[in-house]
Amino acid sequence: MARPSKYKPEFIEKAIALCTQGATDRELAEFFHVSESTLNLWKLEHPEFSEALKMAKEIADDRVVNSLYRRALGYSHDSVHVSNFQGMVTLTPIVEHYPPDTVAAIFWLKNRRPAEWRDVKAVEHSGSVTHKHARELTLAELDKRIAELTGGEAPEAAGPDSPSGVH
Repeated sequence: MARPSKYKPEFIEKAIALCTQGATDRELAEFFHVSESTLNLWKLEHPEFSEALKMAKEIADDRVVNSLYRRALGYSHDSVHVSNFQGMVTLTPIVEHYPPDTVAAIFWLKNRRPAEWRDVKAVEHSGSVTHKHARELTLAELDKRIAELTGGEAPEAAGPDSPSGVH
């Protein structure tokens, strides 16, 4: 007979709180003192638990998306500067500015518009390439290839009456 499940419906509320703060399944399992496989079993056996986790993780992901977007564009926010001069604390309202962040913008674009921004572009090749070993080339083809490589003209093909330089 199998052991009774440690799952309790009140786990949903705590799991939501943890997931909206970015907790992973591994961290949830550690919090509930169970294995990840048990957590996955709970998700299968308790659809309301599974849906709550999905919703809470989407909330956390949306916050990150928003932060990345703001960082890519740059933003400003109200803040307070705290200073201390001769024991007197002064609070001064200020506006902090964060300039656009190039890395955040590139990351955003690579993920949102990969066809335009990814590092590696797909190149379509057409046609065919044939390869002949040098032994398979005629003298005229060899001379032409030598001329291409040296940037000069092909040497005159050695005829039967010309000296070959071989003795």
